[in-house]
Amino acid sequence: MHASQGRSAGLGLALASAFAFGGSGVAAKPLIEAGLDPLHVVWLRVAGAALVMLPVAWRHRDLLRRKPALLAGFGLLAVAGVQAFYFASISRIPVGVALLIEYLAPALVLGWVRFVQRRPVTRRAALGVVLAVGGLACVVQVWSGLTFDLLGLLLALGAACCQVGYFVLSDHGGDESDPVDPLGVIAYGLLFGALVLTVVARPWGMDWSVLAGTADLDGTSAPAWLLLGWIVLIATVLAYVTGVVSVRRLSPQVAGVVACLEAVIATVLAWVLLGEHLAAPQIVGGAVVLVGAFIAQSSTPKVASAEPVAGSEPLAYEGAELSAGRTAP
Repeated sequence: MHASQGRSAGLGLALASAFAFGGSGVAAKPLIEAGLDPLHVVWLRVAGAALVMLPVAWRHRDLLRRKPALLAGFGLLAVAGVQAFYFASISRIPVGVALLIEYLAPALVLGWVRFVQRRPVTRRAALGVVLAVGGLACVVQVWSGLTFDLLGLLLALGAACCQVGYFVLSDHGGDESDPVDPLGVIAYGLLFGALVLTVVARPWGMDWSVLAGTADLDGTSAPAWLLLGWIVLIATVLAYVTGVVSVRRLSPQVAGVVACLEAVIATVLAWVLLGEHLAAPQIVGGAVVLVGAFIAQSSTPKVASAEPVAGSEPLAYEGAELSAGRTAP
């Protein structure tokens, strides 16, 4: 009875996290189009969330002594890198396409595991990679000579590469001999990310007057400060926290499946609120990308081995946590 209630609560939290993260790009793009630089929007998002998470960071202040490299790397790649590349990409290409490209991260992780760490990968995981790449080809319509902005595509790919850094760093953070609380890593990741972005984005040159005005949502005006509040409180803080808690209540595989809905939610919201319509082949390709990402992340071997393989449970856990706590963003 209690186990069933726990799983139901976990499923609800995972859905809430996917919805929250899926709405980040939809709220950010109008601010960018209203005059804010993409890096400034990222800085506002990360700095605002870092302030909210300060009490959590203080509670886990021992992490600064235990895992300084992990926290710095997490802040640089998983927070600053992913968000900066993602927001820069959506200023040039549709939100749904940018997020779908980020789902190449599982394929890139498998490449890291196979060719850098020289560990075997399962056939199911390899199939997921093939499907993801094939689906992406449909999304960007390669037969039309890359009709999308090439720089925008490269920026989205950069966000996927930063997600690979998240996977690798999170794998170390989950070491059983010296476990690290994910909430503490998130809190300090946001703080480190805010510091990095302060140097890169130079917010003192930002046009703050934009936040006092309105932004356009496909013909409807919305207060800029309200969109920013959504990005900070809902699409970052709430999304990270609900994502991590949901993974603890559900199996990594179930949480990973639900997290894949983020791309679907983002695409639907961009369609409804921003008027970003995708062609039928792109919709089919996006579905194939999600299926491939799911297969790549959920291919858990039946018998545990001393050497984890790509798609094993630790990687699936971190993949689920990333999808419910990354973007992306």
